[in-house]
Amino acid sequence: MSEENIKLLKKAGLKITEPRLTILALMQLHKMQHFSAEDVYKLLLEQGEEIGLATVYRVLNQFDEAHILVRHNFEGNKSVFELAPPEHHDHIICVDCGKVFEFNDKVIEERQKEISKEHGIQLESHSLYMYGKCADIKNCDKDK
Repeated sequence: MSEENIKLLKKAGLKITEPRLTILALMQLHKMQHFSAEDVYKLLLEQGEEIGLATVYRVLNQFDEAHILVRHNFEGNKSVFELAPPEHHDHIICVDCGKVFEFNDKVIEERQKEISKEHGIQLESHSLYMYGKCADIKNCDKDK
């Protein structure tokens, strides 16, 4: 049990439970990936954990509300989660294999602020999802 994770859950106002600690540790182990609730459930089963799918959904939603995780709705309206990043980033998603690439571009960020200002909007947050196909077909995980 990680003391850091216990502090994180307490700070978020969440009770310290074994499922929450286990799911948080799993997300931290795979911190550069995006997982659906079903993906998390399958990984837990592979680890021999007995946490039900309904509990996984509930915990992921609680983590999203507490800003521990970020929920994304990529193409197909399927929610995926990632650990809340220390810095904002955007995503490029392959429509064939679903692979997600993260990037940060200062020019794009500045342009979004300018456009918001032009329209009289005080930008609070945003998400940029770009969709395409892997340029190198050999590295596309299309059959997964």
